[in-house]
Amino acid sequence: MSDKFFYKGRQDARQHHTAYGGFDTRASKKAGSRKYPLTLVVTSEARKQELEAQVTRARLHANITVDTRDGAVESISELTALSGKGATVTTSKAPSRNDPCTCGSGLKFKKCCG
Repeated sequence: MSDKFFYKGRQDARQHHTAYGGFDTRASKKAGSRKYPLTLVVTSEARKQELEAQVTRARLHANITVDTRDGAVESISELTALSGKGATVTTSKAPSRNDPCTCGSGLKFKKCCG
């Protein structure tokens, strides 16, 4: 008999999902942690001390190198990206209709200020 009428399953062996495509199953790498420190380049020793103080205040870890060559460029973009993040915005819950009014009158919110 011919084998074209019988399904024998997938002919090629499937690869594992991490073997191709670069999919990383581990947790994301947190920049500025002890395991993955920031890489910063500065042009003077005084600037290095400033950045060390700033990194310490932000509770981050960084490898800071000094490049004193002519035309050297300072590279602190990783630090500015992390320090520019805003804090989490939280809002207070609005009172529901039957809660006591926030003005202190003792009435329900729907009868007083709502």
